[in-house]
Amino acid sequence: MSRIRQIRINYFSQQFISHISIIIVAFLVLSLLFAHYVGNLVYEEKADELISYGKAIISDIEQNPIATDQILNQYSNVLRSRKISYSMFDQNAKLYAVGRSGPAIELKPSEWDKITQGQTIIVQSDYKRFDQGVTFVVLPYLDNRDRFVGGILLTSPISGSSAMIRQVNQFLIYTILIALGVSFLFSWLLSKIHVNRIKRLQEATSLVSAGDYHVHVPSSNFDEIGELANDFNHMVKVLNHSMEEIDALENRRRQFMADVSHEMRTPLTTISGVIEGLKNDMIPEEDKERGINLVSQEAKRLIRLVNENLDYEKIRSNQIQLFRGDIQLLELLEIIQEQLSVQADEKNVQILVEADEEIIVNADYDRLVQILINITKNSIQFTSDGTIWLRGRNEQNNTIIEVEDTGIGIDPSEVEKIWRRFYKAEISRTSNPYGAFGLGLSIVKQLVLLHNGEIEVQSEKGKGTKFIITFKQ
Repeated sequence: MSRIRQIRINYFSQQFISHISIIIVAFLVLSLLFAHYVGNLVYEEKADELISYGKAIISDIEQNPIATDQILNQYSNVLRSRKISYSMFDQNAKLYAVGRSGPAIELKPSEWDKITQGQTIIVQSDYKRFDQGVTFVVLPYLDNRDRFVGGILLTSPISGSSAMIRQVNQFLIYTILIALGVSFLFSWLLSKIHVNRIKRLQEATSLVSAGDYHVHVPSSNFDEIGELANDFNHMVKVLNHSMEEIDALENRRRQFMADVSHEMRTPLTTISGVIEGLKNDMIPEEDKERGINLVSQEAKRLIRLVNENLDYEKIRSNQIQLFRGDIQLLELLEIIQEQLSVQADEKNVQILVEADEEIIVNADYDRLVQILINITKNSIQFTSDGTIWLRGRNEQNNTIIEVEDTGIGIDPSEVEKIWRRFYKAEISRTSNPYGAFGLGLSIVKQLVLLHNGEIEVQSEKGKGTKFIITFKQ
């Protein structure tokens, strides 16, 4: 079974072939056009020369008919030096005076009709009626009454014109040979430059495919290869940024798995220990109720961890459905205040509500409660012996909800990272049961976006944090 071999033409060959093709085509076109133009010019000049001699001979004969032979002899020397032959004929086409080497020619009926009507005939070249190509003219001879009485035929060979055209073509051939040499040199230089640039891109591509995303190639806006290098550098920059994001996400995932493992190990160990103690009657009767309460708290902690992960995945994949309605904001904020009062008291934190009764927000009640619970718990987590304000107001056809605390604040470099999944601003607080898994704020942002709302954070290290939620009315 035969295999078709793939033909590979390098860049230099492509450049050289294209340049040679252009030069050859240009040479052929110029050669044809120049030969045609020069030929016509030479023939026209020769025809004008023959006509001028013919008119001069006829004019001299008309002025002195008796001295016709003497006049013709005088012109014969001049015409012979110019390689021009002549023949005189009468009205019956009979020759009566022929110069040396003068042609004897029979005119065609159409040509004879023109001559008898007083018209001049010009033929640029004629190989059929002569042994060689010639240019000839026939001028009518009219008497004083404009009656046709004969004419004169003058001929001149075209060999000189052909030789000149051949000489011009020879010069064009020399020119094309020089052009081919220059083309070869330029093709070699250009291909060398472009191939080196392309090889740099190939080497950089190989490095990227091997995992090196810090490659940079020289770029410019001079040509398409330079623009390709610009695009390549931009692609590498994007890939490098993506890899950094992937590495950061992987690090957060590992940290999250470590935190989750730690969080699950503690309640599971506690639950297992209490159950074993109850099973083996190792716990005194008066401590059994306390042990059961401890098991219940740790079980709820595990459920919260699972639910937070499930909620985030549902929200992220748009599998959650909102049931929106008009909610009185003051009443809702007071409910949040009441639900979290115990946790706030444990850290000596005061929760204050500031909102007018007429403020209404259109949202899903359960999800809005989830949003505010998560944010407020976060504020409680990072605030001690301080105050948290829950505010609501209308502004430019929008409902604004603010949760502000006097806690430790967030470092400016950390503000944009708090929305990331698994991210925690203070890893040392992983044992805190509120927002401990780094999922609360990421869920908050997704829920706000589902409501077509906006959320932003204003914080200063050591002075507190303010969350601002905007819902369109």
